[in-house]
Amino acid sequence: MSTLEPPRARYKQVAALLRDAIRRGDYAPGSTLPSQPDLAREYGLNQSSISRAVSMLQAEGWVRTEHGRGSVVLEVPTVKRVRKIDRDYRSSHSGSSYAEELAEAGLTPRTELVHWGEEAPSEEIAEALQIAPEDTVLVRKRHMFADEKPVQLAISHIPMQVAGGTEIAMPDTGPSGMYERLAQRGFGPVRFSEDIEVRGATAEESAFLDIAQGQPVFQVMRTAFDTGDRPVEACLNVLAALRWRLTYTWEQPR
Repeated sequence: MSTLEPPRARYKQVAALLRDAIRRGDYAPGSTLPSQPDLAREYGLNQSSISRAVSMLQAEGWVRTEHGRGSVVLEVPTVKRVRKIDRDYRSSHSGSSYAEELAEAGLTPRTELVHWGEEAPSEEIAEALQIAPEDTVLVRKRHMFADEKPVQLAISHIPMQVAGGTEIAMPDTGPSGMYERLAQRGFGPVRFSEDIEVRGATAEESAFLDIAQGQPVFQVMRTAFDTGDRPVEACLNVLAALRWRLTYTWEQPR
């Protein structure tokens, strides 16, 4: 039986021991921790204390609880990926800043268009795009991968009055290519803003990003404006907070 020492709360000691075991590789990503009854016997505690320890690990992003399996160990990176402000889409007509940044980090990027079509906007999107709730938007939802591991959700919303029709979405293209198409329609973006908040992952987000539901994610809302200061796109980017570092750089006017 493993021994615990006072005065530190015992469930916190158990969480620390399990965390260290995961770091050492005793429990590999995708494997499961021992059952709570087994952990209770090992540490001489009741299952309530063990449950609190496991809940700590879940909140920190070390494990995810799955029905029928138990506590599944998640991959926790030692180095965070860096997300930078997108480059000027007019400076390059191929690829994307997302792909370029991951390639520079030695990772293989891939994006997958999983949904596109005309939809009614949420209240948040309607407000960002300054459109009426009854107006519709072109939605493009992307799953983004690095070395085939899910790293980001990107959901773009373009007012249908700006898009002109759903056919503008095809053939599929990244943000830069879409901005060029909008420019051909007279709505080329010239200014961008980003609003960032941290919140808990939804069930859909946790399933794709392979994190525990409720674990912190960055929600980055990027809004693009044309020369008339009209919002022409609102894109929601969702990233697991433990896996990313947001970096922003800019130059002072000379």
